[in-house]
Amino acid sequence: MSLLAEVQFGRAILGNLELAESREWLVTNGIGGFASGTVAGTSTRRYHGLLMASLEPPTARTLLVAGVDETVRYLEKSFPLATNRWLSGDVSPAGYLQMESFHLEGTKPVWSYALADALLEKRVWMRQGENTTFVEYKLARGNSPVEIEGKILVSYRDFHATTHSDGWQMKIEPVEQGIRVVAFDGATPFFLKSASATFEPRHEWYRDFFLPAERERGLDDHEDRLLAAVFYARLAVGEKLTLVVSTEHQALLDGEQARTLESNHDVKLFQAWQKRHSAMVATPAEDEPGWLWQLVLASDQFIAKRALPDDPDGLTVIAGYPWFCDWGRDTMIALPGLTLPLGRPEIARKILESFSRYVDRGMLPNNFPDRGGAPQYNTIDAALWYFEAVRQYFEATQDLELVNKLFPILSAIVDAHVAGTRYSIKVDPADALLYGGSSDVQLTWMDAKLGDWVVTPRIGKPVEINALWINALSTMGQLARRLARPAEGYLKLKQKAEKNFQKFWNPARNCCFDVIDVPGGGTDAALRPNQVFAVSLPVSPLSREQSKGVVDTLGRELLTSFGLRSLGPSEPGYLGRYTGGPRERDSAYHQGTVWAWLLGPYALAHYKVYGDRAAAQSFLEPLGRSIYSAGLGSISEIFGGDAPFPAAGCFAQAWSVAETFRVWEFLAGQEGKSD
Repeated sequence: MSLLAEVQFGRAILGNLELAESREWLVTNGIGGFASGTVAGTSTRRYHGLLMASLEPPTARTLLVAGVDETVRYLEKSFPLATNRWLSGDVSPAGYLQMESFHLEGTKPVWSYALADALLEKRVWMRQGENTTFVEYKLARGNSPVEIEGKILVSYRDFHATTHSDGWQMKIEPVEQGIRVVAFDGATPFFLKSASATFEPRHEWYRDFFLPAERERGLDDHEDRLLAAVFYARLAVGEKLTLVVSTEHQALLDGEQARTLESNHDVKLFQAWQKRHSAMVATPAEDEPGWLWQLVLASDQFIAKRALPDDPDGLTVIAGYPWFCDWGRDTMIALPGLTLPLGRPEIARKILESFSRYVDRGMLPNNFPDRGGAPQYNTIDAALWYFEAVRQYFEATQDLELVNKLFPILSAIVDAHVAGTRYSIKVDPADALLYGGSSDVQLTWMDAKLGDWVVTPRIGKPVEINALWINALSTMGQLARRLARPAEGYLKLKQKAEKNFQKFWNPARNCCFDVIDVPGGGTDAALRPNQVFAVSLPVSPLSREQSKGVVDTLGRELLTSFGLRSLGPSEPGYLGRYTGGPRERDSAYHQGTVWAWLLGPYALAHYKVYGDRAAAQSFLEPLGRSIYSAGLGSISEIFGGDAPFPAAGCFAQAWSVAETFRVWEFLAGQEGKSD
């Protein structure tokens, strides 16, 4: 089975440095490590590099190999392949001008360089389960051999940091078939190897590489890199050279074998999806849009290993690349879409089991620190999304064994919310609705915080939290009955909460309040997208007319091509541009910025109201086609609130990919019109 090159560009993009730099590629290794860069070959972020190793999977991500500056000599002429930006403003060398084409082969970036009448191909990929990156060169065309010289630039820093040499001396020594680098005493050694190249050790600092994306973000915008080694090789037409950079002393050096292993991994992903798709959907997988095929591979990039003391094979979900680790809320929202429509329920089961071990006082962790340490529990909705993930898993698998195992944990979560837990999170006995919040912490998914400033505190009873609460109680009632356990208590609480959910209705605007029972009394009537879940979740506490009012209002005020705005443009405090330093960006994060992951729930809500499958799917099309810009083959975290809605945030976000894929597949299996 061959994988289509769905994402591809020619010189119209590649020859324009600004356009080529705005497109970023990503390959991952299944343990939290990755490699990424721009199509132009430049590093515009601190997160770009050939080997961003995860030294304590999925955390401790450390830049080890920043890149390779190659020069190819052919017919007595030298051609640079690399492109670097310098703090001085210079762009040198300008290898992007040699690029004739670029495409993704699965997720592998592939460049073709036109060197007079020769054509040289370059591919990059990682090995699953290892901090190992392969760079393959192939002379596809030419009248004589070429000679390649590659300067390997290294570092050893946290992926959030930048390097400034300041006299730093690394230990660089030859080993069989390459070079060994030890950055300092106690550092993890890493290796630069090839089965067919020769290596020359070096120790020269190159200073002031410019990182323009970091300047735009108001952060340190330049760094130094160490030239650790130069490799030399000669290629005849049809021959290949593979450079291997790895933390593994015995890393596989056979590029052909390594690429076959990676391709087989991709093929298995497609086959699992096609099998499940053909069983659930009338339309053949081959007839689905090409961007959907690409999202099959993108979905796998977010699944990563997180070993537990009693489960070394534990799994998790990386929330987004290039800078997020795993978050409880993001994992539970993204998990169904990343696994179930792809025919991979075993991964969903493993992650549900893994996260069940972290439940504490009825709460799931919000996030896990990048460098280890205790998980943080500042989230009101991660545990509620856990119920929804379990519900979807059970609906797809009918796995009563897992449900029986998790039921006591789910029951304890409900009990903790009724009794009360952290941050004043507690069910109000008067109306059975869920209250929570504190002035110094952010609990909902609108969680921007800078210092002591919580941008959108949303203290009280938020609308989506209570929609999730009602659905969690409904799920508990259904699961209890399947397990022949008492269900009445859950259903009575659900019925009371469902009845009192009408407090959220705002007849003046024909939609829902965002938060009720805010401190001091009253309601927050700001037009936000959170109410979409009161329609899109399986159990809606709204009438059909109210649901239509929500869908129509959101469609009129918040809907864009790439998601829903986080605040209506006519609302006080709306910010339509996501730019500037940390304070400016955090100010806009949930104050107008468009969130891609919300488009799936909106399409579902629209289908529930109007019953038009094609119309509902059409909302997802522009977002699906965004795989050709920004994060190639994936979907960005956010977009600007004002047209043309530029991509921003992480260039590959788990819940953006998951919800787009999940909802498209669900709608593909529905009738054109509801009964």
